Amino acid sequence: MNIQAEKIELVKMLLDTENPRIIESIKNIFKREKTADFWDDLTMQQKQEIEKASIEIENQEVTDYETFIQKHR
Repeated sequence: MNIQAEKIELVKMLLDTENPRIIESIKNIFKREKTADFWDDLTMQQKQEIEKASIEIENQEVTDYETFIQKHR
C-alpha cells in the first residue's frame, strides 16, 4: 500500500472513531513529532564541545565546582 492510501485509511479510521482517548493519542503523537530537538539548533562547534565534555566526563576528567572556584579566587 502506498503512503497516500495509508493516509486515507487513517483518516477514515479517525472519522469513524468516537473514542476521545484515541483522538488524544493521535494528537499527542503529532505534537511530539513537531517538538524541535535543541540539538538540531546547535552549531557544529557547540555540538563538538558537548561531545568533548561528554568524553571527559566518561573518563572522569572533571573538577568539582568548589575546587575550580578556589583556583580562580
